[in-house]
Amino acid sequence: MEAVVATAIGILTACGVFLMLRARTFPVVLGLTLLSYAVNLFLFASGRLMLDAPPLIRAGARYTDPLPQALVLTAIVIGFGMTAYLLMVALRAMAETGDDHVDGREKS
Repeated sequence: MEAVVATAIGILTACGVFLMLRARTFPVVLGLTLLSYAVNLFLFASGRLMLDAPPLIRAGARYTDPLPQALVLTAIVIGFGMTAYLLMVALRAMAETGDDHVDGREKS
């Protein structure tokens, strides 16, 4: 189970970095989103992955740490807001420059 989660985090990180290095706006936004998913998955996995763990803590029972789950929930909301803001800034830049290059200049 841990190997699958680690592989998923690695793939999401690699794809996110690859897309962030593109010269167009939409792949950069998509890369940032994939990178935030990778960080969220990493935070969620840091709370110990357990199957069939009880939702309530009993004496001697194994349980997962609720703090990473709360951090991931907060990060999802903040990430959604920042993605919406970034898309609005990108649309405004495209409307003013007429191009969707990240630096605002056309290729030479």
